[in-house]
Amino acid sequence: MPARIMKWIDHRFPLTNFVKHELTGYPTPRNLSYWWNFGFLAGFVLVLQIATGIFLAMHYKADIALSFDSIQHIMRDVNYGWLLRYMHATGASAFFFVIFVHMARTLYYGSYRAPRELLWWTGQGLLLLLMATAFMGYLLPWGQMSFWGATVITNLFRATPFFGDQVVVWLRGDYTVGDATLTRFFALHYLFPFIICAAVVIHLVALHTVKSSNPSGIDLAAKDNIPFHPYFTAKDLYGLGWFLIIYCIFVFFLPDSLIEPANNIPANPMQTPNHIVPEWYFLPFYAILRSVPDLVGGVLAMGLSVMMFAFMPILDRSRIPGGAHYRPFYRWQFFLFIIDMLVLGYVGYTPPTDSTLLLGQVATLCYFGSFFIIPFVSRMEERWLIKRGLPPAVIELMAGEAAAIERHKQSHEQRKGARL
Repeated sequence: MPARIMKWIDHRFPLTNFVKHELTGYPTPRNLSYWWNFGFLAGFVLVLQIATGIFLAMHYKADIALSFDSIQHIMRDVNYGWLLRYMHATGASAFFFVIFVHMARTLYYGSYRAPRELLWWTGQGLLLLLMATAFMGYLLPWGQMSFWGATVITNLFRATPFFGDQVVVWLRGDYTVGDATLTRFFALHYLFPFIICAAVVIHLVALHTVKSSNPSGIDLAAKDNIPFHPYFTAKDLYGLGWFLIIYCIFVFFLPDSLIEPANNIPANPMQTPNHIVPEWYFLPFYAILRSVPDLVGGVLAMGLSVMMFAFMPILDRSRIPGGAHYRPFYRWQFFLFIIDMLVLGYVGYTPPTDSTLLLGQVATLCYFGSFFIIPFVSRMEERWLIKRGLPPAVIELMAGEAAAIERHKQSHEQRKGARL
């Protein structure tokens, strides 16, 4: 009976061929490590967030007089409402953690380089959509930190030339963060995950067109690839098991560790918190914003800090494959960049003082400097390898450049003819 049903479906829609070509039989490099699990984990968390968000929306009231109380109603009166709320709140942090690790893996192994530029850029678009979704969702509990965080961030759009004030009013729906702001943020927060799903499909189409990269940085021949199932489905499920263990520890034992305590107090427009702190995944960019004393300059620096990743395929022109795995200078630069991000996160979390302001400005300069020195690092590494005895032709051959291979063949034929 199942075989007849599948035959009936395949006659009208190529379901079996699609599953085999795009999922089970998708050719995958055999040397993928567990760092490649995080793309699958990101998809899993996205489904988890959409599912819990739909159930939470059934009980949430997008009204400034009722929203905070509706959260308490979900936590206290709805069956397993506390579990849904904690899963959704923890899932937001888990989503960004998985995405950041996924990006760090891509940067470390150079998976953004040709021919995967479009794959990298679609991923950057997904990051921007995710940030917008998280920002709008942060306002929904209508706590103190939610209200003042939304007030500060929407005020940043006053830096828009000529139309700054109009843009802020358009975002808020009013002259202050109020009921209109909450209503439209709730509507967009509910809509954006489905737009993210469409963007994920585009991202996967780009991935399956250029195929997955691997730690060596050299695309394997078709005969060296293996089917995605069962080899990498088992590997992904193993990684999912570890992820769920850590995720459940936070959900059941440390749920409030990822929720700002001030957000458990109803929003009060007449009382400003001593220190406005965004969620942890926005802290490095918030520190960059604070490090620039000028409003327009700070907004430009913060926006550029997110968009700089999109320029990596253009900035990194190294011909050495494998990313940081085979590039010692780039590897040190990568780890220093991670340390700089942690420093910026610390600066964004602590109250502003003269020392933290200076530290933030130095860390901001290091942040942008890490991108701008990449072309020089690429040239320096090649010269260093040549000094250590690696011929330039070998570097070109490692990169798989057809022109270099052809020149190498021609020179070999010329030497052979000269000997004859």
